[in-house]
This record gives sequence, structure tokens and C-alpha cells, in this order.
Amino acid sequence: MGSQMIKGIPKRKTREEILELSAPLFAQYGYDGVSMRDVAAVAGLTQAALYYYFSDKDQLYLDAVGCAFEEKMEPLKALFDGAGNPWDRLESFVFQFARLLAKEENFRRLIQWVLLDSDEQRLQSLADQVFRDLFSALRHLAGEVAPGHDPQSFVISLIGLVIYPFETRSVRRFLPGYQRQHEDPEAIARHVVGLMRNGLGTNSEGKSQQTPGPGQTCGADVSAP
Repeated sequence: MGSQMIKGIPKRKTREEILELSAPLFAQYGYDGVSMRDVAAVAGLTQAALYYYFSDKDQLYLDAVGCAFEEKMEPLKALFDGAGNPWDRLESFVFQFARLLAKEENFRRLIQWVLLDSDEQRLQSLADQVFRDLFSALRHLAGEVAPGHDPQSFVISLIGLVIYPFETRSVRRFLPGYQRQHEDPEAIARHVVGLMRNGLGTNSEGKSQQTPGPGQTCGADVSAP
């Protein structure tokens, strides 16, 4: 990405303002598509002034992702601090997370770029400094709602179920069975919560949907004696 694509802002910026300005650049172009020159240009700074705040691009990127993540996810942290039914708290998290992803396109793109990153050192730093606290809180909640299950697998599955419909939005509308309601974050959240609570073992009438055994047909009532 060339710096000529960005209009400079002739105003001295604080460190926090630089992070707020750089996060949309990383969300749009990814780590490799943004240079320190680009960030300096959009912030109205010289590169020397930018290096006064950040030692290198890795630090700037890590801090920008961390700042964006903290800002967007902070309201959700209260769900893990309170008491109450753990399933209710998990359901509230899923609905609020889905609404956030639907509303904040730059944040959603930033997450996509992070997930596509192949640099292990950067990923380790992001895991340690940005994502660890929230993930640990979700693991603890998973232990409450699904004791006996692997909490990491539970959390990874949960997050994936919420994020993937948004990541595939551009293509899935061309796939069979698509409906406009599939874009609704409330519908996505309800679907995810239903899967996590009930799995695919029952239909809407509560009847078993087990795989037929030997000698049975798909239409047979597997619950019959």
C-alpha cells in the first residue's frame, strides 16, 4: 500500500490516537500491507516521530490490535465477573459477540487478518498479551456449562461458530439454502446457542435423531422398543 493513498493529517497525535488511526489500516491491508511510512502519513507525523512512540512495526501492530480488542471486547468482560446461571452468561456472550461482529466491520476484518497471520512470534505475542485473559475467562465458563468436556475445544468451537458466518458472508449467499435471515446476528446467535446447548441430537419436537443402526431405515423410530 503506497503512502500516496493516504491523506496526511497535519496535527500532532498522541500514542492512543496513533493506535486508533493505524488499526483501520491493518484491518484493511493486514500486517504486510501497511508500512510505518503509511501510518506516519495518516497520523500526520514524520517517521522519526512515529518511532519515538513505537520501536518497530511489530510493536505498533501488537499495540493496535490490543487497543482495538480491548475497546470492543471490554463491555463483554462483565459477563464473566458476575454470578448467575452460567448458560445464561454464555448465551449473553454469544449474542453480544455476534452483534459486535455485525456492527464493527473493521474489527471483524482485523480478526480475520490475525487468524491468517503465519508469523509464529507475532501470534505468540498476540496470544499472550491480547487474547489470553478473555480466552481463560471463557475456558472457566466452559467448565461450568460443560463439565467433563475439553474446555479449550469447547471455546474454540464456540468462537468459530460465531465468527465463521461473518467470514463467509461474501460467498455463502450463492450457496444452496441461503436465506436473508442468515445475515441476522440474532439468528446466528440463536443457532449457535442451540447447537451448544442441544447439539444435533434432537429435533424441534425433542425426538431422537440418532444414526440408524443395522436393520433400521432412516424413517424408523429408533426409540421404539
